[in-house]
Amino acid sequence: MAGRRLTNPAGSSNDLRGDVLRVLGVLKVATADQIQRIASPHLTYRHTTKATASERKTARTASHAGALSDLRKHGLAENGGTTRAGETLRNLTTKGLEAASYELGRPLSEMGSTARGAGSSGATHPMAVNETVIALLRPKPDLKLLTAEPAEAKTAAQAAVDAPAGVGTIASYATEVPLPATGTWGAPGKGGAQVDIVLTAPQDRIPLLFIEVDNCHETAEEIAAKLMKYSRFFKRTIKDTDGKDKPMWRTRWMARDAERGEAPHPPVLLVFNHIGARDPNRTVPRLRELTWPLWSGEPADGGYTSYDRKIPIIATGLRNLREHGPDGPVFLRLGRTHMQPLWDAIGNPRRDAALTRRAERSRAQQADHQEQLRRAAEQKTAEHEATRPACAGCGTKFDNARWENTRWSPEPGHRWHPTLCEPCETETVAAADQAERDRREAEAEPTAEKARSWRSRFRVGQAP
Repeated sequence: MAGRRLTNPAGSSNDLRGDVLRVLGVLKVATADQIQRIASPHLTYRHTTKATASERKTARTASHAGALSDLRKHGLAENGGTTRAGETLRNLTTKGLEAASYELGRPLSEMGSTARGAGSSGATHPMAVNETVIALLRPKPDLKLLTAEPAEAKTAAQAAVDAPAGVGTIASYATEVPLPATGTWGAPGKGGAQVDIVLTAPQDRIPLLFIEVDNCHETAEEIAAKLMKYSRFFKRTIKDTDGKDKPMWRTRWMARDAERGEAPHPPVLLVFNHIGARDPNRTVPRLRELTWPLWSGEPADGGYTSYDRKIPIIATGLRNLREHGPDGPVFLRLGRTHMQPLWDAIGNPRRDAALTRRAERSRAQQADHQEQLRRAAEQKTAEHEATRPACAGCGTKFDNARWENTRWSPEPGHRWHPTLCEPCETETVAAADQAERDRREAEAEPTAEKARSWRSRFRVGQAP
């Protein structure tokens, strides 16, 4: 125990330090509170009897604060300034990013920067990015770890468990990912964008989603310019390992392939955190006008809109996202007039419904065709059976082999009777054979009688 305390003076466990490395490896910079809410959400419902909110926060974040202290001792983490609310910001060092890459199972080249200096101005944007990740994740507390807590705390935890689930795990997210319109992944050139969050959660029906977080400081024109950079990146192609040109983004991420002539670009979600002077309710309509060529689709047969080579652009507010989660109808896709859950907003429900109807009609037509074939086969069989001959003796229908033989040899022969079934033919042949034997015996009887008569006369002539 003394040795472990000497190595990790704050007494943190390997699991706690691993949690911190995974969270900071994704978020780059975060507070102990945010790390705790993601890695150990059950702690949010502990220490609820303490007098003040500050005391409760200190108590529930103590474990992860200790893990951060131990990581700092090993040169893996460091303090990175404070938020505007006075909370200490934590980030990883270069050595810490390397350790986090092992925890997350990602190449070090995809880990991004150490985020040094992010807290020099309060880190309002990184904090909004982190809160967006938490709102999408909606971490669920483990109720088994709250059995000793007050009833009110357990009720609140149960409500969190019963609420709609979030999307993915912390490993499903990445932040500050470059989208190079020129250059390479490792050395992006000018003209590209840097996406705030990339979400890859195919297990939750979101194979790829790019997320931009705006604190309502940017104008619609500035956001539109960034989306134009997205468009440049999506159109860029490079040679893949098979030697064929492929969209650059497809060499790193999976997404739905072209299907029935439609291959939309990956969706982009805009999350507005209304702390700046810009009003999202005015920014979004103006943005819709500016970006119309990027997202507008074309009418397609079947009553839906095709978005081939278009970018699904969706907008929501961070407050609504926190309250309702990705399953809530709080997402507005540019070009649509009603709010939808995230899955519907990034997809094309009318297209899916039209394709489903088309598939159902195809299945119905195929079933009708099969039924017609079945009925035709039955009719043909019935007509065939109607011509099947019956035995002239017992009236039994011929089996297929007998019928085939009679068709090949319709003329009767010595032991062949094509109008009879095999049993009757056997009896008929046996009767004919018996009659023939009787006839021969009958013909042989007078000759035998004459022979006996001659021998009798011979014996009489020899008498003394």
